[in-house]
Amino acid sequence: MRINDNFLNLSSNYLFADVAKKVSAYKTEHPEADIISLGIGDVTQPLCPAVIEALHKATDEMATANSFRGYGPEQGYSFLREAIRKNDFLDCGIPIDLDDIFVNDGAKSDTGNFQELLGKNNTIAVTDPVYPVYTDANMMAGRHIVCLPCTPENNFVPELPRQHVDVIYLCYPNNPTGTTLTYKELWQWVNYALRNEALILYDAAYEAFIQSDNIPHSIYEIPGARECAIEFHSYSKTAGFTGIRCGYTVIPKEVVGRSADGSRAKLNPLWNRRQCTKFNGTSYLSQRAAEAIYTPEGMVQTSATIHYYMENARMMKQTLQTIGLQVYGGDDAPYLWVRVPSLTPTLSSKAEGSSWAFFDELLHQAHVVCTPGVGFGPSGEGFVRLTAFGQRERTIEALERIKQIY
Repeated sequence: MRINDNFLNLSSNYLFADVAKKVSAYKTEHPEADIISLGIGDVTQPLCPAVIEALHKATDEMATANSFRGYGPEQGYSFLREAIRKNDFLDCGIPIDLDDIFVNDGAKSDTGNFQELLGKNNTIAVTDPVYPVYTDANMMAGRHIVCLPCTPENNFVPELPRQHVDVIYLCYPNNPTGTTLTYKELWQWVNYALRNEALILYDAAYEAFIQSDNIPHSIYEIPGARECAIEFHSYSKTAGFTGIRCGYTVIPKEVVGRSADGSRAKLNPLWNRRQCTKFNGTSYLSQRAAEAIYTPEGMVQTSATIHYYMENARMMKQTLQTIGLQVYGGDDAPYLWVRVPSLTPTLSSKAEGSSWAFFDELLHQAHVVCTPGVGFGPSGEGFVRLTAFGQRERTIEALERIKQIY
């Protein structure tokens, strides 16, 4: 038996596992420390009442033979796909067919698994810094990856590749930087993909947090995108489903790729075939819970939760800027990208100004956890990511601790 040697090219641990390991070690040495995490992008607010009611009702249905549900359709139940189609697309003037929509157990799964449809020799372009799943999944397959730096110098807008690439991962609002693309900027990418027969994998997991009018919520708002883009959505942050697990992927039937003999093949039926083989569908309970988000009361309640997190982001950005830190993002996304300041003496053996050195300083002096930017790619060095998903009181306390240091 031989292993897939590409796995040996990965770092030994997933970024967030490294963070958790360091925090656990510190807690062991300092059990009295009150640790506040602004690092992991997990939610803290409870599920909204409309979702809870739907979960209870669906659970009761599973208790009787007449309404019990076993295996569901791999593509998702029609009741949820219809709600997605109407509320997220048709009501926004975006034409989407029902069978373009595939319900999943969270965007992470599909953004990582979709590369199974891609030939090994495709060149993959990712922004740098980047959500690690995009790079790791393609490294596991042995593909060549091109990094597109996103820095303050280019306003975190990646330049179009100077070499030909076949697949482009874009995540906007961006995780980790919290920055966005305007209509014009996103149009340039769609235009590039159409000219070069490239595929855009567009992660729109944080679109519900957009506050500005000039930021597209879907890549399909851009003319031509239906011919070159796949879009991924998640309820994890929108409705607090990190523990419920539900999202969806949109694959328009216009999107095609080429086989080895040069013939064209639609990706929609290929993904359907993959899902029918490897996926037994998202749970009925999760899909009924997701359906409740689209009810009038569900939309009001989830909007209130989003506002809660974005108020955290506003408060965090204002406070950090007041004490002299350079902060990006946080206006249309629940993430803040913070440049590492000058550090206090000798807390870390790591280089002055490094992401991990600042991580150590915050943990040791403030008992606050951040995520080192270098874990998202080379251009992330010198930055850390903070999330606005904490509880309000704990977020305020974390900011007070940081103010005491700087």
